[in-house]
Amino acid sequence: MSAQDPPHASGPRRPHNEQPPPRGANPLRRTSDRAEAWCSGFLLAVLVPGLPVASVSAGLAVHESTMRTVQAQSAERFQVTARVTSAPEAASGGAADEKQKVQVRWTDKDGRQQTGSAPAPLDKTAGSTVRIWVDRGGTVKNPPMSASNAKAGGWLMGGMTAVGVYAGFVAARKGMRLALDRRRYAQWDAEWDRVEPLWSARFHR
Repeated sequence: MSAQDPPHASGPRRPHNEQPPPRGANPLRRTSDRAEAWCSGFLLAVLVPGLPVASVSAGLAVHESTMRTVQAQSAERFQVTARVTSAPEAASGGAADEKQKVQVRWTDKDGRQQTGSAPAPLDKTAGSTVRIWVDRGGTVKNPPMSASNAKAGGWLMGGMTAVGVYAGFVAARKGMRLALDRRRYAQWDAEWDRVEPLWSARFHR
């Protein structure tokens, strides 16, 4: 460093024709910084109203769809009393809510005898009765879905949609940051290629 250089000079001098930054402006704020702030604000502005709207819409759609299924199953299925014709031996130590497949016989609305297999508690043996669900064709069915199933499905889909929307927001913001960082690194390399010779020349005087 030359002795004539001012003590506060630690880098290349500012060109004489360079205009000072506007009053109140941050000279270190780059264009990429402004772009990042704008993109982050835009994504946040989309997230705040978009997340609740998307989750509520998805939850309501699933609830309404499931409720149509509930209504259709409730209209098609009904309970009848059937008699167990044969049942496997109950396993010892089984839980009270466990089921077993048994052969049953019942009389339909037209007075015809129907047979089939249905789930029944473990304590049901041949000759005992059990309530089963059948459709109009006489086929044994599972109990129809309930309104609580539709509500639970709606809440589940709404929650999953909210998580998905937020994950999309995080991924978009991270992708934007990575793209801007790559551009910043390239700019830093280009600027250093221009500035480095000036720094080197100061130490070779």
